[in-house]
Order: sequence, then structure tokens, then C-alpha cells
Amino acid sequence: LAFAVQIMFLEAFMKESIAVKIDKPQYITVTDITFAQVDSWFGHTKQDLKMNIIFPEIYTAKKYPCIIWICGGAWLSMDKSIHLAYLSKLAMAGFVVASIQYRTSNEATYPSQIQDIKAGIRYLKAHSKEYNIDEKRFGVMGESAGGYLSAMAAFNNDKSLDVGEYLEYSSEVNAVCMWYPPINLTKFVKDNPASPESLMLGGNLTANLDDVLKASPISYVTKNVPPCLIIHGTKDNTVPFSQSQELYDKLEQCGGDVTFLAVEGADHADIHFFQDEIWNKIISFFKHKMRVFLYSRLV
Repeated sequence: LAFAVQIMFLEAFMKESIAVKIDKPQYITVTDITFAQVDSWFGHTKQDLKMNIIFPEIYTAKKYPCIIWICGGAWLSMDKSIHLAYLSKLAMAGFVVASIQYRTSNEATYPSQIQDIKAGIRYLKAHSKEYNIDEKRFGVMGESAGGYLSAMAAFNNDKSLDVGEYLEYSSEVNAVCMWYPPINLTKFVKDNPASPESLMLGGNLTANLDDVLKASPISYVTKNVPPCLIIHGTKDNTVPFSQSQELYDKLEQCGGDVTFLAVEGADHADIHFFQDEIWNKIISFFKHKMRVFLYSRLV
């Protein structure tokens, strides 16, 4: 007993020296950065749009690719901070990560949401030096409604969607990852005139399904769209699995670069999508498609 007490006493006063190898940057999280101002309250006032960003603070010329995250919520609700813990996985893997706010359907209707995302992309390219971003390597990723916005931001490069500041910068991206995205909105609007898709588009459009199709990512698929990773649960009760299957089939038919990850037994936005197996595949996709070369030491 006396010996054990002596050991505990010595451990309590142990001194240790360690030589630390500096091979990783310090990661900084900054929240509520205003990246744009948009019309609000019937056009009488202005609303700040904000983003959260995780970036490596370094003192060399090294630049990091950037991934934009877009939260879901049926275009009715969104929270840019909800998945910061998971987005840090991407940052630690060698990316700058930004989670971007967009206007919900009670604030503005289509195409305002896409314009907001593109404004965020241009802002980050304009401030690339501040956040150590390689402005030539941008990816976009989102879930559900955010998956829709990711697809539209990546597929539709119509200049009319670029409004606001930093118009000298392109809002185009190099890769896109879509989680259980609504791809063909006609099927939602036709089945439910009061669906979240209808609200986002501005009302009951059952008599104007051609216009709904023009607002759907499926209409902008060509072989020239950025490399795509589609992730969808096979038991999704909110956005049918067939939506992603339709997108995959069309991309494959036109010769697009597409990978489809079907998550067996997963429902909409459930716990399956927050396991390491999924995030490792996402990291691998963006590394490969954006040609990211990570080093063990800062250069």
C-alpha cells in the first residue's frame, strides 16, 4: 500500500518534455460571416446572408480546395451550424469548408435560393487569400433541399443566376455531392400542389409543369456537368430513391462522370449518413475529382 501511494505521489508531480513535429495547420472556425445582402420585408429592407467557415490558418503559400455545404429542410427551414462537427471531418482531411445560408421559401421563391448559393461561392473566391482557398478548386454538397440546390448550382451556369456582388468571379464549381436530392420537381408538384417544392417555386404550378421542369436539375444534365456523387437511402420515405436513380441514369446515358452510392435500408436524413463509411467516401470523391494532393508536412 505504501509503495502504491508513493507511485501515485510521483505521478502527480511528473514532468515531461515533448518535441512536437509541426505537420498540420491550426483550423479556425468563424461563424456568421455576412457574404451578401438581399431584399427583405417586401423589398423595403435588407437581410444579411451569412456563412460559417472552417479554414486552415497557415503561413505558407499553400492553398486548399473549398467545399460548400448546403443544409436541407424542405426549403422551409435551414440551419447553417447544425452539422459543423461533421463538416470538421472535411476540414481535417484538407479542405476549407463553408456552410452557407440561403433564403427559405417563406422569405423568397425560386430562383432566389440558387442565387444565394452562387453569391456565397463568388464571395469565397473573392476572399480566397484570406481563407487560404484555391479558387480554382471548388466543390458543393448538400442534403435534400440542399442536395437540389447543390445540383442546380453545379449544373445551371446561366448568368442570370449571378446577382449581387463580386460578379467578376465565376460561381462555377468542379465537383458536386448530392444527398437524397429532389431532381425532377414535376413529380412532387403533380402529386401535391401544396408540397414544399410548390411553395419554393411560388405556388400551385400543376398547370405549368413545363416551368417546373425548367426549375429541376434533371433539365440541366449534360456530359459536361461537374463530376457527381449521388447518395440516397433505399428506404427513403420523403424523397423517393427513384429520384436519384433518374439522375444517375441520365448522367450515365449522356456520358457524365457519376458515382451512385445507394445506402441500404436508409430512410431520409437518418443516422446512416453520419457514419465514417459515408464520410470517407465523400472525402475520397472530392480528393480525387478536385485533384487534391495532401502532404504530410506544410509546404
